[in-house]
Formats: sequence, structure tokens, C-alpha cells
Amino acid sequence: MALGKGLGAILDEIGQAYENEITFENSSAGQVKEIELHEITPNPYQPRKHFDEEALVELSESIKRYGLLQPIVVIDKGESYLLVAGERRLRAHQLAGLETIVAIVADVAIDEAKLRELALIENIQREDLNAIELAHSYDELIKVYKITHNDLSEVVSKSRSQITNTLRLLALSEYVQSNLIAGEISQGHAKILVGFNDEEQKALVDTIIAQKLSVRETELIAKSKKDLASNHKSSKKREFDFMRKQEDNLVGKLPFPIKVKNNTLEIKFKNKKEVERFLSMLD
Repeated sequence: MALGKGLGAILDEIGQAYENEITFENSSAGQVKEIELHEITPNPYQPRKHFDEEALVELSESIKRYGLLQPIVVIDKGESYLLVAGERRLRAHQLAGLETIVAIVADVAIDEAKLRELALIENIQREDLNAIELAHSYDELIKVYKITHNDLSEVVSKSRSQITNTLRLLALSEYVQSNLIAGEISQGHAKILVGFNDEEQKALVDTIIAQKLSVRETELIAKSKKDLASNHKSSKKREFDFMRKQEDNLVGKLPFPIKVKNNTLEIKFKNKKEVERFLSMLD
């Protein structure tokens, strides 16, 4: 099953319903109905894991005061309804203590693969995901459908570079990812930390937060650390090359096993006689 195909029926129906502002009075096909919350099952493939509690409270208060302006979308599964779009609105209703919610019942058949795909793409296109959730969504679509970054960019209408840069965030430590999700650092900050080890990432994140560093200031600090590490590495390599050269020179001159290790030259002797022979060679 190709990615992106087969979703048109659902997306078109949702879009048409919103554009026509379907209500109970003009819905002859019964597309919109009021459903009890306990009858609705969340989409198990919902990629969004983090919901801003403060924003949910605000949405809940708005719904209590003005009602639900945009219905959720569900699929009739017989004994229950499966949520396709609108988990924030559903959670806000639960928070408000309401027992029912207005929903568009999409009259289409959908399997698990399409349900997963719809949840991912709907969230990506609506930009409801944080950077880490978005990265996991991209990663899942690429792995499940075995597609390239270019293929995915066409499906979700994002640039290939944006997809690639977002996926790099998954290489970051859990400490960095949790601070990014919490909004303590920005995605711009996080991108700079790719390539550092976990300990270095933690130190940089703590510095960014404590000193309220901008992305540009973080870039300068990261560059300084990388330059320092590069110089240290070059110095270590020069030392190693020097010792290796001495080892190669001595191998042809001394009849004993010779080894260079941690800037130390080791010469192994089998017995006292070899030690005496070596000392006489020095004389």
C-alpha cells in the first residue's frame, strides 16, 4: 500500500464538513452527531504524546463557555467510535466534565495501516507535534513504508532538509530531548548539540538554560568546544605518530620485542642474560 493514497476520501470529507459548517439541522446523511465520551476510543497510533496542560485547561474553559466550534472526527466501529482527529478537543471535554461531544462520523472503511498513516500525517500537516514527536513520526513513516527523505517530503509538504534536520534530533540524549519537549531549549539549540556525547550535551543544555543563551551564542560555545577537541585530538595523533616511528626504528635495531603503549616504550626480556645484553648495547 503506497503512502498517501487512500486518504483522500477521509480528508476530503473532513474538509467538506468544516467548509459547509454542517449542523444537526442540515445534516441529512447523519454525518454529525453528539456522542458520549465513553463510547470514543483514542487512536492507538496517535504520535502526539505531550499535551500542554495549561493549554488544555484554556481550551476546556473556552468549550464550556462557547461550545465546541470544530467537531472531532470519528469512525463508527459498531460497538464504539474510533477517534481519527481531535484528541485535544476530546481531552478538553473530559477535563470540563462534559459527557458528550459533537463529532463528524466519517463514512469510510479504514484499516490499521491507514489509521496509523492518517494520525501521523494529520498531526504533521496541522503542526500539532513538538519537534521530538515530529521526528518520531517522520522516522516511523520512513521505516513502515520504506521510503526516502525525498519521498516523505512530497507526502507531507516539507523540505527534505527540514525532514533530515528534524530526524537528527533523535540522536540526542534523553536529557536534551526532555528539555526540548518542555520548551527549556529551542529546536535551534538542540540541533547544535548533535555530535556531542551525552555528558557534553548535558553540560551545554544546563549552560544554555542557566545563562539564557541565544542560538547564536550557543553556536559559538559549541564551535569553541569542537575546535578545542580537534586540537587535542591532533596533538594526541602527533604524539602517537612520533612514538610509532620510534618503535619502527628500534624494531630493526634491537633483537627484543618492542611495543609502544600510551606514550610508553616497552621492551620485553626473557631472562637476565637478555637484560645484560641490552645494557651492553647501550654502552
